[in-house]
Amino acid sequence: MQILHFDIKPQNILHDENLKPKILDFGLAKLYPVEDSIVRLTRARGKFGYMAPEMLYKNIGGVSYKADVYSFGMLLMEMVSRIKNVHASTEHLSQIYFLTWIYDQFHDEKNIEIQDAIEDERKICKKMMIVALWCIQLKPSDHPSMNKVVKMLEGDVECLQVPL
Repeated sequence: MQILHFDIKPQNILHDENLKPKILDFGLAKLYPVEDSIVRLTRARGKFGYMAPEMLYKNIGGVSYKADVYSFGMLLMEMVSRIKNVHASTEHLSQIYFLTWIYDQFHDEKNIEIQDAIEDERKICKKMMIVALWCIQLKPSDHPSMNKVVKMLEGDVECLQVPL
């Protein structure tokens, strides 16, 4: 069995005494067999801004473990940009504008401002942003697995390509 959390967001991540992250609130989570690649749902689950598009739009693809990969990508973007991707009054629009802003910054080769950052920190931020862009691809089939995400984050930024 494997678990699909459906609610990966900053409020559901805490750190233990060794600063290791711990995911909380499994109220929306669903257990499903490893051999099942698609999960059947009767309604969307999670919070706008972190919810994968396939949760809302069935024509994009089936819901799978990659829905949590999308949510993780949104968290990475928030950490690097220091900008919250949703605002209570405009949840749908702010997500679109946040993603558009991130892509514009990246493709215009503008650095997201990181005050007092040294070159190594800038490289780490660039790597996190590239990985995040892979995680939030529109089609679930284009999202990397979490194993691949970990490998990308542990690897060298020069080996990463920006998704189109």
